[in-house]
Amino acid sequence: MNRTTLVLLKTLTWIACLAPVAWLVYGAVTNSLGPDPTAAITFATGLTTLRLLTLSLAITPLRQLFPRLSWLIKFRRLLGLFAFFYATLHLMTWVALYTAFDVNAMNSDIVKRRFITVGVLAWLLLFPLTATSTNWAIRKLGGKRWNRLHKLVYFAAVCSIVHYWWQVKTGVLTPLPMTVVLTVLLAARPVLAVWKRRRVAVAAA
Repeated sequence: MNRTTLVLLKTLTWIACLAPVAWLVYGAVTNSLGPDPTAAITFATGLTTLRLLTLSLAITPLRQLFPRLSWLIKFRRLLGLFAFFYATLHLMTWVALYTAFDVNAMNSDIVKRRFITVGVLAWLLLFPLTATSTNWAIRKLGGKRWNRLHKLVYFAAVCSIVHYWWQVKTGVLTPLPMTVVLTVLLAARPVLAVWKRRRVAVAAA
């Protein structure tokens, strides 16, 4: 892929990733977020987090299945950072609009409401990944340690989808499509690893 095409795709990715927050800002300014703006912001930021996290997790399996898509690796960090950005907006919606920065209310929610507990855990798992997303951090940690640390993204993804299920009412199946996609992506990793080892073994025979 030439540099011009890569720059164009990255520009489009930035625009696509910023579109949800632009829509929320526009809705807030024009008072068009519906009868419960706080709920609308919470849902939009949470869903966008999951979508971006899912896209970032899809890159490795796609590259392994289709070597011609190896250029997708250049977008994984960007998608991951935007996922954390929306996760932080999602968290801050709870902190600012639901608890009004009341530490006691936050502690009570974390202890008593399991979807809050697992949601905060998901954010805490994403934080060190974002903090070590720079080339400098990779050099300081070393490739192996950095890779081990960044496997936390799988646990963060699981916590995020559990957070989604526990937040909706019993019988509501809106988290199901995202759950299926994440399950396939997570299951694909060990399957592709075995497939790759077999290919190497056959080639060496």
